[in-house]
Amino acid sequence: MAGECCKVPMDSTTDIAPDLSAITIEGSGPDHQRRVRDLLELIDVVRPAVEADGGTLHLRAVDTNSGEVTVELAGACGSCAVASLTLEGGITRIMRQRLDWVTAVHGKVEDDPTATGVGGWTPRN
Repeated sequence: MAGECCKVPMDSTTDIAPDLSAITIEGSGPDHQRRVRDLLELIDVVRPAVEADGGTLHLRAVDTNSGEVTVELAGACGSCAVASLTLEGGITRIMRQRLDWVTAVHGKVEDDPTATGVGGWTPRN
């Protein structure tokens, strides 16, 4: 059921549970809650690297039975020439290495040609 999960990790800087309303969460079984929790924690570890270049990373969906995860890069990623490399070579690789149940990572980049970034951000021109 969308947004359904118990005992999610708290944001260490604000002590507020992450907003799960924009995430489609599916799956069942004894490992379901642990898998969702571990995925949310990993997203929180990876997100600062994306934010350092002016972008952000959103978890959009997870199915803990099939192992499919959907993420979205936004912000400066929407105008970055290497966003798809970040998604495939970075985020997908990290998720599959650290979460043995993840079988596929589907990603999209929110298109925003006016966004600019810093650091490793590379304009699409």
